[in-house]
Amino acid sequence: MLKTTFSQFMLRTGIYSGSNTRAMIPDLFRGLGAKRVILFSDRGLEKAGIVEKVAQIFDLTSHGVGPELVGTFLDITQDAESSTVNEATRYARELGADALLAVGGGSVLDTVKGVKYSLHNGLTDIKEAIPGGFKYETFPEASYIPIPHISVPTTAGTGSEVSPIAVIYNEEIQLKTNLINPFIAADMAVLDPDLTVSLPAGITAFTGFDALTHAIEALASPTATSITDAHALHAIRLIEQNIQTAVEEGTNVNARMEMLQASLMGITAFSFALNAIPVHNFAHAYGALFRIPHGLANAVFLPVVMESIPQLYLPKIKELAQALSVENEGNPEEVLSAVVEKIRALQQQVGLPADFESFHLSGEDLDRTVAAVASDPAAVAFPMPAELIRAVGERVVPLKVKS
Repeated sequence: MLKTTFSQFMLRTGIYSGSNTRAMIPDLFRGLGAKRVILFSDRGLEKAGIVEKVAQIFDLTSHGVGPELVGTFLDITQDAESSTVNEATRYARELGADALLAVGGGSVLDTVKGVKYSLHNGLTDIKEAIPGGFKYETFPEASYIPIPHISVPTTAGTGSEVSPIAVIYNEEIQLKTNLINPFIAADMAVLDPDLTVSLPAGITAFTGFDALTHAIEALASPTATSITDAHALHAIRLIEQNIQTAVEEGTNVNARMEMLQASLMGITAFSFALNAIPVHNFAHAYGALFRIPHGLANAVFLPVVMESIPQLYLPKIKELAQALSVENEGNPEEVLSAVVEKIRALQQQVGLPADFESFHLSGEDLDRTVAAVASDPAAVAFPMPAELIRAVGERVVPLKVKS
């Protein structure tokens, strides 16, 4: 760790946590000066009753003294597609909205970041802002965006409610593009575990592994600092202690709360240690090509990549082992092996697959992944040779041998 080289840390989102904290949302918006709020979510959360649980709070505020909910936009699909961002932006303009409320998982939260950026910059097509697949704006070039913005995560995975990163899928070139700007993060995040208790076990499992991947990649990053390590290590501890309970006892509010806070800490570490992220590199490429949910892709790739690129994880392997409740005596290679074994055991305990067999990928599909992984924006900081990309792919894509 190069402690004296430049680093920056800007967690600018106010965080409100606890059961029923959603009741505070209209008041928080009032404090931000909001008058006309749009709620963004998805059809699945509408069916689950989550949208109504949040929307009805605005009916309880006295008209004339609090902000008004002027519309809901629910047509947000997996992967925060560019076309969805553009439609949502158009909707916000049509209704004269001055504030944005995001309720959902990473796709919803990232879509709303794209809407916020588009409104502020007068864009009608978010793709124009990210022509090469990667847009990185930092302070002081990046300026404050005065649009009141509150995020309410319904999964404990992406941590997108506080991150300065939006991953937006470009359908035209089949690429997950990255927009990074400290001011696209929400002004406030409301972590209400009651809104996550109905999340299905499978999604709870793979979104939890998304958070674990954020924390482990942050810890292993060559640009990690003591601040990012503190967030990463405690996120790993909390996930190890709570993910199985959250999956098996979905209504356990304590486990749900701990996973939400772990998710937030994991992405915080990841965002400000951002450098070598080979697991995400693979997950982005496979997700873009085959529409594999991001958390599931991370879950499958995590142990395989750790075994395939040991040099990245060995420097801090003893700290990682300790956080995962793994014996950390012995040489670093042995400890890494024990850590990978623990991650695989966790994978099995929460019912996650070890490969992508259910996606029925072919040899031709596997061939396409080499270029996709190499051209993903994440490859810039940590390029991997084609042989390594292929070798990792062969371990997660079971191919039927023709007789």
